[in-house]
Amino acid sequence: MSQVAIREKLKTLPDDPGVYLMKNKLDQIIYVGKAKNLKKRVRQYFGSYGKKDKKVRSMVAHIEDFEYIIVSSELESLILESNLIKEYLPKYNILLRDDKQYPYIKITNEPFPRLMKTRRILKDGARYYGPFPDVLAVNSAIDILHERFPLRNCKLDLSKPNPVVRPCLNYHIHRCAGPCIGAVSANDYAGYISGIEDFLDGKKVPFIDELEEEMKAASRALEFEKAAAIRDKLQALDTLTEKQRITAAGKDDEFDVIGLAAQGRDVCIQIFFFRRGKNMGREHFFMENPYGDSPGQLLKAFITQFYHGTAYIPGKLYVHEYFDERELIEAMLTEKKGANVHVVVPKIGEKKQIMTMVRKNAIDMLDKHSDQMRTKQKTVENTLEALQEALGMEGVLQRIEAYDISNISGVESVGSMVVFEDGLPKKTDYRRFRIKDVVGPDDYASLREVLTRRFKRGLREKAGLGESKGFAKFPDLIFMDGGKGQVTQALSVLEELNLDIPVAGLVKDDFHKTRGIYFNKEEIRVAKNSPIYRLTYQIQEEAHRFAITYHRSLRSKSSFQSELDVIPGIGPKRKQALMQAFQSLSKIKAADVESLASVDGMTKAAAQSLYDHFHGGKDEQ
Repeated sequence: MSQVAIREKLKTLPDDPGVYLMKNKLDQIIYVGKAKNLKKRVRQYFGSYGKKDKKVRSMVAHIEDFEYIIVSSELESLILESNLIKEYLPKYNILLRDDKQYPYIKITNEPFPRLMKTRRILKDGARYYGPFPDVLAVNSAIDILHERFPLRNCKLDLSKPNPVVRPCLNYHIHRCAGPCIGAVSANDYAGYISGIEDFLDGKKVPFIDELEEEMKAASRALEFEKAAAIRDKLQALDTLTEKQRITAAGKDDEFDVIGLAAQGRDVCIQIFFFRRGKNMGREHFFMENPYGDSPGQLLKAFITQFYHGTAYIPGKLYVHEYFDERELIEAMLTEKKGANVHVVVPKIGEKKQIMTMVRKNAIDMLDKHSDQMRTKQKTVENTLEALQEALGMEGVLQRIEAYDISNISGVESVGSMVVFEDGLPKKTDYRRFRIKDVVGPDDYASLREVLTRRFKRGLREKAGLGESKGFAKFPDLIFMDGGKGQVTQALSVLEELNLDIPVAGLVKDDFHKTRGIYFNKEEIRVAKNSPIYRLTYQIQEEAHRFAITYHRSLRSKSSFQSELDVIPGIGPKRKQALMQAFQSLSKIKAADVESLASVDGMTKAAAQSLYDHFHGGKDEQ
C-alpha cells in the first residue's frame, strides 16, 4: 500500500477503543497493539512517534498496511490484544516463548467425588491443589492414591436414583469401591476423600507409614525390586508435599514472586509459586529484547501473556518495580480470577527478602545460559547464511517448510509439513494432512495434493476468507524429501497457484541418507561433516518423524475399528464402553467372558461373541 493510500485509510479510523494490527509487504502481522482511541493512537505511528526509538522506527519502516478491531472497553482491548499476540507471535511485540501450563490435582464436587489431574481451574465447586511444576510427580501421586483409596474414575452421574446393575472391571479388581451399585456408603467414601485431602494439605497420614513399612518388609525379604518400586512411590509423594526451604509467614498466603534479569537482548524471568505459605516450585522463562524495552515493559508483557493463559491466578503478584497500566492489568486478572488481584512491589520484610532471592536466581540462570544461547544462535545464523550462499539465494532465509509422505502400500497415506524458523523447529506451525483424493501408493500425486491444499488454504487466509489456521505465512524456501521428481511436482503446483517460492530437494544416496541438495536443476553436494548437512538432515528427519507418527496413529485407529466392528453384537456404544473399561485392544483380547459381560451395556451373549472371535470360539472345539 502506498503512503498516499495509508494516509487516506488513517482518515477513516474511528475514535473508539480497539486493537490494531500492523502488516508488512508479505501481509504478515508484525505488531499488535491496543488503544483507548484508535484514530489518535494509530496516526501517531506515521507522525513524530514513528521516529521515537529504534524499535518503533524499524517497525514503521516495514508497515505496508494495517487493520483494526473495535471493542467496547479498554479492558476488552487488553484481552483481545493478548489473544492476538499469542496467535500471531508478531515480530515487534515482546513475546513469551515458553508457554508452560502447570497441572493441578482436582477433587471433583459431585456425589462420590473423583480424583484427577487438570490444567484448568473452573468455578465448579471442586477442590484444586497446585500448581505442581513436576508433572511426573503429579501422575505418580494420582496413581498411588488410586491404589490406596478405591475411588471411582468413571463419569457416571450418581446423583440419579437408578443404580447400575453391573459394576465395571475396576470394581472386580478392587480399584473402585462400587458406589454405582451401592457397595459403599457415602460416609465411608467421604473417609477416602478426607484421607486424600489430608495428604494434599501436608498433614501426616497413616498410609505413608504403611508404605514405608511395606518397603522395609520387602527389603528384609530380599525383594529388592519391590522395595525400589515402593521407594519411588514415596519419593514421588514427597516431591509433591515436601516442606520447602523458603516459607511465607501466613499459612494461607498465596502469591507469586516474579524476578527479572536482563543482559543485552537476553531476558530471564524467574517466578516462584507460593501456596498455603509454602514454596510449591519455581520456573524460568526466556524472552528476547532486541529493541531495549524497559524492565517495566518486559514485566507487563510477561504478566499479561503468562496469566492470561494460566489456570490459576493468586491474589498477589510481587514484582520489583511498577509498570504502566498496572491498574488495567489488575482489572484483567481480577476479571479472570473472579476475585481481587493486586500487583505489589515489596518494600521491607520477608517478601522483600524473597524478591531479592528470586532476582538472584534469575541473574544466575541468565549467566549460565547466555553464552550458550549466543553461541547456538550464532551457529544457526552462520549455517543459514552458508545454506543461502550455497543455493545462491537472495533476500532473507527465515522460514523453511519441509514435506514428506508416509504410507504402506497406499493404505492411510498421510502428509507432513514441518517448519523451521531461524534454523530452529517451530512446532506450533507443524501441520498434518490425511490424503483424500489419491488411491494407492502414489507419492507424487500425494505431494501435489498436500501442497495444493496447504497453499490454497494460505491464499484464502491472506484474502481474509474463513477462519485463520496459521497457513497465511508462506516460507522463504521449501524442502522436499526427494530429488528432481518431487521438486518438479512442487514447482508445478506453485506455478499453477501463481506463487514464486524457491524449492529444493534432498537427494539421497544408496543408504537413504542425504548426499546433496537439488536446486535450480542441479545437484549441490553437501559434506557430511558440514553445518549445512546437519541442518538439512535434521529437517529431513523431523518431516519423516512427524509423518510416521501420524500414520501410525491412523493405522492403530483403523486396526481397532476393523477388528471390533466385524464382531456380531458389538456396535459403536459397546465398542466405546469396552475401550473405556479396558483402555486397550490387547486387554480386551485377554479378558474372560465374565469380565467382558460386566462392562456397561454388554450382555452375556455379546461377551461370548467377542471372546469367541479372539479365541477361536466353537469352530476350533
